[in-house]
Amino acid sequence: MTTPLPSPLPARRLGPGDLAACSELAVSRDWGAEEHKWRFLLTHGTGWGIDAPDGRGLAATAILTRYAGGLAAVSMVLVAARYEGRGLGRRIMTHVLGEAGDDTVTLHATDRGRPLYEKLGFRAVGTVVTHRGTFRPPAADEAGPAAVRPAGDADLPALLALDAEVFGADRSPLLRDLPRFATRTLVAEEDGRLTGYASAWLNEGTLIVGPVVADTTAVARRLITAIARDAAGPVRLDLLTEDPLRHTLPAWATAQGVVPAFPNTLMVLGDRDLPGDDARRHTPLMLALG
Repeated sequence: MTTPLPSPLPARRLGPGDLAACSELAVSRDWGAEEHKWRFLLTHGTGWGIDAPDGRGLAATAILTRYAGGLAAVSMVLVAARYEGRGLGRRIMTHVLGEAGDDTVTLHATDRGRPLYEKLGFRAVGTVVTHRGTFRPPAADEAGPAAVRPAGDADLPALLALDAEVFGADRSPLLRDLPRFATRTLVAEEDGRLTGYASAWLNEGTLIVGPVVADTTAVARRLITAIARDAAGPVRLDLLTEDPLRHTLPAWATAQGVVPAFPNTLMVLGDRDLPGDDARRHTPLMLALG
């Protein structure tokens, strides 16, 4: 017989001291420890957790990352296996959505989580397929006038301005932290104008390339090639798949050895649309951040 859960089980804010418990819960659900990722998310977002009634760590987690301009992303929604099916996912999501207020709320859903999100009022607006593999640089570099080089401090104002326009909200605190979080950040420029940028960061041995923001797919390919060609291990790209005429990177990535691994459904709460320009937003910084 299942022991009833205490009601209510309050959600509390998570802090740096909860990092080990968050990673432990993630590992128990086959997500990997991802401590570097958790630390970044808990720094730039607000983590919420429900303590396990049996005293063994966390029973549930979620992170809400809010951006200036009225956009918010929900991520790391996890429930311990021993409490699955007992309403904790709905409880912590309801709490987080209350914290989001009137923001436009987005998330990337796994097949397991999507039914709950649909019941809470989220709707699917796209599919993002994670590609993973050993990157094989193209035989010939992408032709074009844009020059690709390492980002410097002087590039930051133009980079932030481009990103705000393309992302549709101000995520400058996260981007200012890229020198600490990411392994490399490159920019592309043409005639003195920034036409794109890309970063890459390591997650348990995999080089995740993101964000990639670029005026054209050709510039995006040049940035990805430059940042991934010397990767010591597998490379990951999270790529939109809806419109093959606009989003040609999935086929290109597959040809370079970074092949489809698993899908996630991009969802938005209610009938709102996501801001920004998805034709120039080629990969996210991470799925957890929208």
